[in-house]
Amino acid sequence: MSKFVAYVRVSTTKQGASRLGLEAQRTAIREYVRRVDGEITFTFEEVDSGGHAARPELQKALQHCRLTRAMLVVAKLDRLARSVHFISQLMESGVDFVAADMPEANKLTIHIIAAVAEYERQLISERTKNALKSARTRLQTLGRTLGNPRVKEAQRKGTIAAIQKADAFALKMAKVLKLHDPEGKLSANKLAEILNAEGIRGANNGLWTPATIIALRRRILRLQNY
Repeated sequence: MSKFVAYVRVSTTKQGASRLGLEAQRTAIREYVRRVDGEITFTFEEVDSGGHAARPELQKALQHCRLTRAMLVVAKLDRLARSVHFISQLMESGVDFVAADMPEANKLTIHIIAAVAEYERQLISERTKNALKSARTRLQTLGRTLGNPRVKEAQRKGTIAAIQKADAFALKMAKVLKLHDPEGKLSANKLAEILNAEGIRGANNGLWTPATIIALRRRILRLQNY
């Protein structure tokens, strides 16, 4: 039986909260995997723009594929990225992938579709920029300013909230690490294997790696010495 790692993505926080787009993708993926008599071993979810290449959940999905020798499956090709460069990197990563809506697509087909999608994304971006420029001009004529004047303060508060959330998670995990490694002598690689085997997930519900274990230990040490 073939093994698959599913990756689902929506572009906005609003779509992610509604889960309608995510569930539709999950359904399409499950149907495809059922048709090929396969098995979904894990599913990764992401809320991010298709124009961004550095998406953490997708990177985790690819890593999981490498570790388990599974194939990455998405509902539609544009769930991966609207970037020819990114699609090229993905095809060279050594991970096999398939789109449920076009499983027969070859590398040339995928490049063409990605190129068209990237062109559409650029057109949308240009139209948005032109619309904002026109809006600013109209408002300036009326003596007003477009945008949130307190955006920097909102960003600062968001950063503080993210740090506090990460610190709280680290303190929670400190007890877990103490339980599994009371003397602190296990290697990061071994500890990651133990946590993954027991189904203990990371802060974003991802798999543990030696790098994330090292980062967690550093944060815990900093908090304990604060």
